[in-house]
Amino acid sequence: MLQMDDDRLDEAFLALADPVRRAIVARLSTGSATVNELAEPFDITKQAVSRHIAVLERSGLVTRSRDAQRRPVHLDASALERLTAWIDRYRLQAEAAYRRLDAVLDAVLAASVLAASQPAASERTTKEKES
Repeated sequence: MLQMDDDRLDEAFLALADPVRRAIVARLSTGSATVNELAEPFDITKQAVSRHIAVLERSGLVTRSRDAQRRPVHLDASALERLTAWIDRYRLQAEAAYRRLDAVLDAVLAASVLAASQPAASERTTKEKES
């Protein structure tokens, strides 16, 4: 099961590596569209857009349905949620590591400020001798 999930993640991230496919996903986030509608903003053939959609479909990011003679393409929000969950897991781990590092740096800074505000031992000894 884990290998299947990893394979699915690999396919989804690979599909999103292409700027045209990312633009298609962005467009589909506003609602379903046909291949013709999706092809409008691009200076590529409808056949090329269809191939991009096929890659997105194999990765599980989009689905197609049949509406009479139309075949609208739909974004699969749950697939994006799986990607987001995977990213969030590692983002949260990284944030926790940065918080620990911040705490260590704050402690080092506080210790150096404290040390700088107190006279050195040799200065104290000299002042004590003068008294």
